[in-house]
Amino acid sequence: MAEELDAARMKGDLARLVAIDTQNPPGREREGAAFVADLLRAAGYEVTLDEFRPGRSNVVARLANGAGPSLAFNTHIDVVPAGEGWSDPPLKLTEREGRLYGRGACDAKGPLVAMVEAMRMLAGERASWSGTLIGVFVADEEVASAGARHFAAGAPRIDYAVIGEPTGNATVIAHKGSMRPIVRVHGVSAHSGTPDLGTNAIFQAGRLLPLIEAFHHDVVRHRAHPLVGQASLTVTRMNGGVADNVVPDRCEMMLDRRLVPGEDEETAKAEIAELLVKAEKSEGIRAEIVEWRPTTGGAAETDPGEPIVAASLAAGRRHGAKVLEPLGFAGGCDLVHFNAIGARGVVVGPGSIAAAHKPDEFVPIEEFVAAARIYRDIAAAMLCGSPARAS
Repeated sequence: MAEELDAARMKGDLARLVAIDTQNPPGREREGAAFVADLLRAAGYEVTLDEFRPGRSNVVARLANGAGPSLAFNTHIDVVPAGEGWSDPPLKLTEREGRLYGRGACDAKGPLVAMVEAMRMLAGERASWSGTLIGVFVADEEVASAGARHFAAGAPRIDYAVIGEPTGNATVIAHKGSMRPIVRVHGVSAHSGTPDLGTNAIFQAGRLLPLIEAFHHDVVRHRAHPLVGQASLTVTRMNGGVADNVVPDRCEMMLDRRLVPGEDEETAKAEIAELLVKAEKSEGIRAEIVEWRPTTGGAAETDPGEPIVAASLAAGRRHGAKVLEPLGFAGGCDLVHFNAIGARGVVVGPGSIAAAHKPDEFVPIEEFVAAARIYRDIAAAMLCGSPARAS
């Protein structure tokens, strides 16, 4: 018997998942992963809980249903820290005026619950599709995509992927990537009463800043993508000094480099290193990259001619999506890691990125419920025979 969509059940599942504290850092996704695993086992899936680090677990659920391609639903269990300024407790789902409020309501526990509901419906409609359906719900997307990287390292066979992130149920096919080097600027320490006997690393860092800004303005920002906009390079953090009365011998800054699809990560790293070499040669500024901070990863895009793009747009049209053309977004997500293992994918989900990572995060109930139908329809359209590629 076919499984019908149950909006009340979806709300209940989301309430329970929001109540499980998976704020990252530190993550602690294991309890949330166990809850999701139980839901999918009850729906008839073969489920693995993969604890790849202590307390950090992925959920991988599979349902093989005859010959055909494989499609993965993917999103993340972790959420950003709740912070202050909420009208209601952030880990308690609150319904008000057609919206569901709570940390993770749209990023991305709402998409996750909608995917689980779609997987229930598909498990009850096996006569309508053929292939392998996979749910990959991961830890640590918000910091370093450690869960998706761990999953992809196993080189699983996946033909198609649907990534759940808040897009207003529109179809996103491209996103930016990011890298964050820590640059240490060197000086020479001295007593602050005799500063000329030293070299102030903070002053030296101040001299480096215009060179970074010029490189962004003259070079990086001219690399653009029609769906995600411009590449960028900026400074987001700076720290220097060891004591009130000591001329600092070092100052560290974090650079934020956003890449657009088509840019190569290694080339972008080499450009930053070369910028520092030129700064020393031309200005006498001694600086080096001492660390690369973890990020979600590189940029990604899917050819708009791929069948999964058409399937996603058609499903959105049927179920109320307001934007009916492929989009991009400026943030990162795990699509890049599924592309790396050969999957062609789209990013679709209820809610708005403008509501994510803020107090009073919410998902519209209508979009939340519609997302489950959109996910079901995309999977049904793609799991119908041999995987096809755009010509």
